[in-house]
Amino acid sequence: MNVLKLMMLFSAIMCTKLSFSQQIRGVVVNKAKQPLEAAYIYNLNSKSHAHSLENGLFVLDNCSVGDSLKIGLLGFKNKFLIIDGTSFQNKQIIALEEKSFQLSELVINETVNPVSTISRLDLKTNPVNSSQEILRKVPGLIIGQHAGGGKAEQIFLRGFDIDHGTDISLSVDGMPVNMVSHAHGQGYSDLHFVIPETVNKIDFGKGAYYAERGDFATAGYVDFSTKDYLKESSVGLTIGDFNTLRTLGMFNLLEHDADKNAYIATEYIATDGPYESPQNFNRLNLFGKFTSYSPNNDKVSVTLSHFTSRWDASGQIPQRAVDDGSISRFGAIDDTEGGTTERTNFNVEFNKHISDNSMLKSNAFYSHYGFELYSNFTFFLEDPVNGDQIKQKEDRHIFGFNTALSQEILLGDLELTMTSGVSLRHDIVNDIELSHTLNRKTTLEQIQLGDLNQTNMGLFTNAQFDFGKLKIAPSLRLDYFKFMYNDELQDTYGTQAETKTIVSPKLNFYYDALTNLQVYLKSGLGFHSNDTRVVVSQMGKDILPRSYGADLGSVWKPFPKLIVNSALWYLFLEQEFVYVGDAGIVEPSGKTERYGADLGLRYQLTDWLYFDSDATVTHARSTEDPEGENYIPLAPDFTLAGGLAVDNLDGFSGGLRYRYVDDRPANEDNSIVAKGYFVTDFNANYTFNKVTVGVIVENLFDTEWNETQFATESRLFNEAAPVEEIHFTPGTPFFIKGTISYKF
Repeated sequence: MNVLKLMMLFSAIMCTKLSFSQQIRGVVVNKAKQPLEAAYIYNLNSKSHAHSLENGLFVLDNCSVGDSLKIGLLGFKNKFLIIDGTSFQNKQIIALEEKSFQLSELVINETVNPVSTISRLDLKTNPVNSSQEILRKVPGLIIGQHAGGGKAEQIFLRGFDIDHGTDISLSVDGMPVNMVSHAHGQGYSDLHFVIPETVNKIDFGKGAYYAERGDFATAGYVDFSTKDYLKESSVGLTIGDFNTLRTLGMFNLLEHDADKNAYIATEYIATDGPYESPQNFNRLNLFGKFTSYSPNNDKVSVTLSHFTSRWDASGQIPQRAVDDGSISRFGAIDDTEGGTTERTNFNVEFNKHISDNSMLKSNAFYSHYGFELYSNFTFFLEDPVNGDQIKQKEDRHIFGFNTALSQEILLGDLELTMTSGVSLRHDIVNDIELSHTLNRKTTLEQIQLGDLNQTNMGLFTNAQFDFGKLKIAPSLRLDYFKFMYNDELQDTYGTQAETKTIVSPKLNFYYDALTNLQVYLKSGLGFHSNDTRVVVSQMGKDILPRSYGADLGSVWKPFPKLIVNSALWYLFLEQEFVYVGDAGIVEPSGKTERYGADLGLRYQLTDWLYFDSDATVTHARSTEDPEGENYIPLAPDFTLAGGLAVDNLDGFSGGLRYRYVDDRPANEDNSIVAKGYFVTDFNANYTFNKVTVGVIVENLFDTEWNETQFATESRLFNEAAPVEEIHFTPGTPFFIKGTISYKF
């Protein structure tokens, strides 16, 4: 009898314990039954909390019958649920209702990544309508175009003239954008294959503090995620100055379904630009995506896209030719510049819900890429008869995959999140070429011609220890490279090959000092690779220069409608290689250091009026050159960008945007200065029924500005001696466009 009583007592205790310490499993979706990521699920009684994963799933511990749950996500109405006896038996489907963004509802310690959430707010209040605008959504990042609209933009970030991507890692849906050992320059990143209206989320981080990011992620990384579904189909038309035309079509292929979604998008752009020699630019983009969810909320996405582009360009013109009146600001010395490019992408994403506490995320991709560019930077410096035009060309295949496994582990009362992954990228580049040409037709000399193979395998592991208010995240990354090159200009066949391995440790701290104040300290080592042709010629010496960096920053919400993010940072590079693709050489500039401060503000003045501003102050210098001769050419020391945005005021939306770059040194002793600029853009839209009409004005105040500038030594046809001075691409003058779109 005593044994029976003890068993009954034990069973009662266990039942009581289970009833007071059970798990709630569920999925958070929107009204269209699509999963919502990063929703915050909070038990008001036990104080336990969880976040929904990318597939909307969550598991909340320490729940009991009668507890109240609060489910929230910025841009959606909060929802409250009472746990009853059936809540533990079935997966809870929690649907949130969308509403306007209210900055007052953002709670920093409830947000997975407060800084990236800011970009989500910016996307909502300031929608993008060009691929260039996508990059400008990253706070502190400035871009410039200098070759007819078809060439990848020049990027500036944290005191770097990143050129086209040497010190920033860019990806779309896990697929790399940076081109290693590119014909025009290392890390060349052309985002023009992205239709901006398909972008759903921008994830970014500054510095080399993220173990899942490898090559090029020294100044930072940006990862774009495309939409899994469309809320509705739409067509649009934009017409403007300079024979500008843009058409856009986005079409749902399936009715909204909890399990399957499919849509296609297409974009066509044409413009002549403000130049005396028309750009004759056109670009065609095609994009399709299919997404399917299993009953267990496993996700499979298949994306197929293609873009092709061609253009003519007036190039970078010398200031002296404008000053003496021989050409205007929008004239040309050699208007035969220009090129063609295309890219086809196939990407498969697979997210597997392995267990309540583990998630597998992976993608596999293939890209075919073609590129041909004609440029003339020095005019008649090298060849006084035919001129110095060059051709850069390549045909590339890219294969690869990324896989990461995340696990939540409980060590007593300590929560540990482990994320480990592996990645592989293999580039096959055929007939990578640099040639001296005449009028795009005649090849005068082949300077470089060969076939290139490059492989990069990466392994990483990241541990995040959650001590409550304090989170500590040590991590480690290992990268292996194999470089191979066959020089077709040699008389005999031979493969030049080198291998290299590099280890990159990171250590980050996050402290929730208050409900609305997070302080962080990030530190880590990173690197950027060099061009394969340079690697094999140097026999593997100094080919993966390290970066050493640290950030001390905070995300603070001093008032309900104001959020402030700030950081003090430092970055040291062992060797700052500057690859000059136009000459087929590498210019080592020695050790460099940069330090500075970032400051960002987001303020919601009313329910419909938003203000934002981002400023970066930088000190960038070479550490091995004498004082006064140690400037880093084109490194910006102050940038500012921001504006006002109106979001859905009785059908009206729009905004006023500005960007400012200070004067900056164009050469090492600052004797040549690249002039700064302040440019303002404006847009206004009105929606009635399903029709939206609008107007876009670039350079509202018709400012005379130079979009890109370089200190270049050149010689004109009638000059006896070369001259080194600023060569520039003029910025767009007052430029107005009208838009109309229809949703159905």
